[in-house]
Amino acid sequence: MASYRRARINDAVREELSVAIRDVKDPRVSEAMISITEAQVSPDLREARIFYSVYGGDKAEVAKGLTSATGFLRRVLAQKLNLRITPTLTFVEDDSMAHGAYISKLISENAPKDVDDEEDAE
Repeated sequence: MASYRRARINDAVREELSVAIRDVKDPRVSEAMISITEAQVSPDLREARIFYSVYGGDKAEVAKGLTSATGFLRRVLAQKLNLRITPTLTFVEDDSMAHGAYISKLISENAPKDVDDEEDAE
């Protein structure tokens, strides 16, 4: 399968899950703000890894809620996307935002002071 087709399928899965996750009635999922950051569908379209970020709420409980809502979300994908096989969903927490903030903090702490700041101090 061409890589551009897989990229389109990845984007379509990500977009549809972003909308469908709002309809999940599980309070562990509906009370937290969840963002689907990426979807990676395998070349044979049988499996999909869904990366998500959680803003608020208990991360462990959100993971359990998403795992229990997998059947509902697969059914929504099957209805919305015209694929021969609906992939099984595996949810993976995406910590790239927190990692990026940590790296940014390290850079700002170790950045050299500006020359202008040193002249003002004299």
